Amino acid sequence: MSRETIGREARTSGLGVAFAGMLLIAATYGMARFGVGLFAPLLAVQRPELAEVLGWAAAAQFTSYSVAALAAARFVDRAPRAGLLLAGATAALGCLGVAVAGSPAIFVVAVFIGGMGGGFASPALVPVIDAAVPRRASATAQSLVNSGTAVGVIVAGLVASAASSVGPAWVFMATMCATTAVAVWHSAGPRAELGAAARATAGPTSRLPGNRSKKPPSTSWAGRDMEAASSPLAGSRRWRLLAVPGVAAVIAGAGSALIWTFGPLLLTEAGSVAPERAGWLWITLGIGGFLGIFTGTLVRRLGTRGGWCFFAAALALASAGVAASVLTGSGLIAYASMAVFGAGYMSLSGVLILWARTVWPGTAGAGTSMLFIALATGQALGSAGFGLARGAMSPVVLAALAAGFLILGGLTGLIRGRRPSA
Repeated sequence: MSRETIGREARTSGLGVAFAGMLLIAATYGMARFGVGLFAPLLAVQRPELAEVLGWAAAAQFTSYSVAALAAARFVDRAPRAGLLLAGATAALGCLGVAVAGSPAIFVVAVFIGGMGGGFASPALVPVIDAAVPRRASATAQSLVNSGTAVGVIVAGLVASAASSVGPAWVFMATMCATTAVAVWHSAGPRAELGAAARATAGPTSRLPGNRSKKPPSTSWAGRDMEAASSPLAGSRRWRLLAVPGVAAVIAGAGSALIWTFGPLLLTEAGSVAPERAGWLWITLGIGGFLGIFTGTLVRRLGTRGGWCFFAAALALASAGVAASVLTGSGLIAYASMAVFGAGYMSLSGVLILWARTVWPGTAGAGTSMLFIALATGQALGSAGFGLARGAMSPVVLAALAAGFLILGGLTGLIRGRRPSA
């Protein structure tokens, strides 16, 4: 077999893995994780006993995501395919629980389990994609996988628009979670573990005493970060490299929680969008989210920190748009705001993946877990906080507060800490 044929087959295989990974993200994020906010108007009508715990349910979901991502960080770089199966199993089980939940307690437990799916999926897919895709195309492939949230949100929106009741819709989403997990597990193959093991071995040993290979000193900030993170002498000091993106993610996550959890509910209650058309808000969000595919290209131009600040500003603009829609009753502004939010959020989370791969090379899955935990922690706090504040503040004030958090989170990402010494 010629080298060209082998290369062509490798590219085709890598594309298949990336596409399957995108579908898994679509199911575990766009459906199992963010479906609670999407179905909030329908849940409030069909199961009014659950309306008062929507904020706590979303907080539980974001918290469980963090728990799963923290657990995944301990093994996904060695055995990413196990993470894929756990992602599908927990997401599917959680969706089935929501389908039959009739009490607040069962509902919260179900969304807690379902939220774990995304926590396992994202960290596991990072080393899988890195093993399957050539390095020069890795950033684009990771952005493609990350855009799966947009696909899932669109499908969930279509399901919500077509479904007459909550139960069958969540059964369908459970099926999608299980099916996509098996698909990406099969397409990845054992080479994912082999690739992860090779990177884990090559990274630290290339810097060990006695290794005669020499590298020219890096003069860029990213290069210095990579050297510090790769050094086995860095120890706990390498965690400092995640401090700035981690804090920025917590703050921005809190701001993003308002639209994810209460966006459709606020807009339908204000009369900007009819309740039966709430699903189209999510579809619009998902369509905007496809712009997340270009995250890698924009980050190459603006840099990681510049890209983070740019996308955080886009999310702040979307929150301001929600406030404007509530004030004016404009459906056009409501849909436009959701589209901007989708584009900004998918890109913002994509920046976190690229940031993790920059500062923790060789253990990008673990780095992604840490930063996504920070994002989800902020979302859990934001969901609970906005849920409590809904009774005391107007939707306009809530949206303005969310925009403020997002601006602060974006500016925090521009802080440059002192480089840890090796």
